[in-house]
Amino acid sequence: MTSSNALEEGAAVALDFNKLASIDPSNQVLPCAVQNVETDEVILIAYVNQQALDRAIETRSAVFWSTSRNELWEKGKTSGETFELLEVRVNCEQNSLVYLVRPNAGGICHTKNQAGQPRDCYYRRLDFATGELVNLNP
Repeated sequence: MTSSNALEEGAAVALDFNKLASIDPSNQVLPCAVQNVETDEVILIAYVNQQALDRAIETRSAVFWSTSRNELWEKGKTSGETFELLEVRVNCEQNSLVYLVRPNAGGICHTKNQAGQPRDCYYRRLDFATGELVNLNP
């Protein structure tokens, strides 16, 4: 199992509590939860800057700011797993967003289950008794 595979498929908890500290402060991003309007499932947390929000509204699709690549990330542009943006919600302090989306095809995660199908990003749960991650969509 490669280190990325261990992170994405393993049972060990390795939470990245330094994620926000590693983001370039000049990016000026907000966290954005992505929720499937049909199931109410939270399928992704990403980051949005003004450019990404403007593009999302213009295209009515899920667009984010990739903090690892420092560029716009138009979800599904290469995978084909796109999402129709139905609504953008803003929290009371105006420091986070929720994109309400309808999947056009497939899941959202770059990982796949054993059947080769894309999953939603929250495919593991923390087992309180063991402290390990349990894969809900192997």
